[in-house]
Amino acid sequence: MEAEEWDARYAATDRLWSAEPNVFVAETVATLPPGRAVDLGCGEGRNAIWLARRGWQVVGVDFSTVALDRARAAARDAGVSVTWVQADLSEWQPEPGSFDLAVLAYLHLPAETMSSVLAKAREALRDGGHLLLVGHARMNLTVGVGGPQDPAVLYEPDDVIGWIGDLTVERAEHVYRDVEVDGVPRRAVDVLVFATR
Repeated sequence: MEAEEWDARYAATDRLWSAEPNVFVAETVATLPPGRAVDLGCGEGRNAIWLARRGWQVVGVDFSTVALDRARAAARDAGVSVTWVQADLSEWQPEPGSFDLAVLAYLHLPAETMSSVLAKAREALRDGGHLLLVGHARMNLTVGVGGPQDPAVLYEPDDVIGWIGDLTVERAEHVYRDVEVDGVPRRAVDVLVFATR
């Protein structure tokens, strides 16, 4: 989807995503000492704001004007400071070695673009820095629920491992979320990859 399509999608509702951080982001990052973090594809800012509340210096990057306006307002309401950057991740260039954590939560792009974004995220990490990716698994199309229905923008743990180069993989697995669809309990299948430079 293009930025204009995401703007329209965000504008069609008061809040597209939960105000709470993603459960897998929160559980994985909770024990890390605060440092400098970048949230790539930050949307309405839920993960960036959660990190800022925990003492992180955070940069949130997204190409949707509507989402970033909401993120700014939510950060003000939460009393935290986040640097918001409007940019297309396929073009954004972070400073190498400038972050202790890169978060990519439910960012779904064609494989070539995803590989490029992850390469930039890897280069943006300081030695000892961490990369955390959480997203809808390709297998979610057959055994799960939700997320994009285009297999070309979905991935599996091995795909992500191939994209992150020489980072040391700490976790690379499927994780599951209980969701409700039309009043029926279902399980969504996600990919979680956590790696260290």
